[in-house]
Amino acid sequence: VEPRLGQATNGKIAVNAVMAGCEPSHLPVLRAATRAMCNARFNLKALQSTTHPCTVLVLVSGPVVEAIGVNGAYNAMGQGSKANATIGRAVRLILTNVGGASPGVLDRATMGSPAKYSFCFSENTEANPWQAYPSDLGLDPDGSYVTVCGVEGPHNVNDHFGRTGEEILLTIAGTLASPGANNFYLKGQIVVVIGPEHAEVIAGDGFSKSDVRRYLSEHAVIPRALVSHALIEVLEQRMPEHLLGSRGCDGVRMMTDPENFIILVAGGAGRQSAVLPTFGHTTQAVTERID
Repeated sequence: VEPRLGQATNGKIAVNAVMAGCEPSHLPVLRAATRAMCNARFNLKALQSTTHPCTVLVLVSGPVVEAIGVNGAYNAMGQGSKANATIGRAVRLILTNVGGASPGVLDRATMGSPAKYSFCFSENTEANPWQAYPSDLGLDPDGSYVTVCGVEGPHNVNDHFGRTGEEILLTIAGTLASPGANNFYLKGQIVVVIGPEHAEVIAGDGFSKSDVRRYLSEHAVIPRALVSHALIEVLEQRMPEHLLGSRGCDGVRMMTDPENFIILVAGGAGRQSAVLPTFGHTTQAVTERID
């Protein structure tokens, strides 16, 4: 486990699980999450030692969700579920105690985030008008999985007035468009968690997940007036395809590759959604099957 390269044995995983208050049934989830975090594509060393306030999001999918009580409905990202709280906390303890990421020592996060205490939830499959995330990856829909993502804490998207799927997606796109996010100049995946009420309207207007990705890619545009000259120079060198018009005079696109959007459905009733920027292109979401 980076950056200290501590060995995540079954015993050490179990010890941290006990300290976090986990049940025995949570251990297979933690084993899968640890394997996923240690996958080279996830780039845990960078996530653990950066000044960016990123954390490890643990998304649990499949029949195990109901079996152990992972919450994907009301307050999915908040308090109230023992499984969410303890699995997320155990992952953080593994990152600290085995990986050695103590604040100010190897964990150099400038600000940090409350999400670094615990961040674990599932999708709300009953309210999801599309297929669950593992099916997006071509995985067996009857299997149970853990997906880890290197994300910031969630930023809420409030749209009580959108009457159509396009109007709601435009609000989500506007929330995504931020020159202060790592993804703005480092590309990479962005997680978009659509609330059930928003998802119902969007899907009801005929938008597939692919349509959602494409719409957000085309409409998450930052006005030129909000982008500094220094950032424009960086983008001209690294990602000129993001600039609309000469030197971005018509705006700057947040994302040009629709496939970099991870679309989930979670939460309870209410016209709210959330966006979770990530560390950037140097990390990729990794999914592991739960034994």
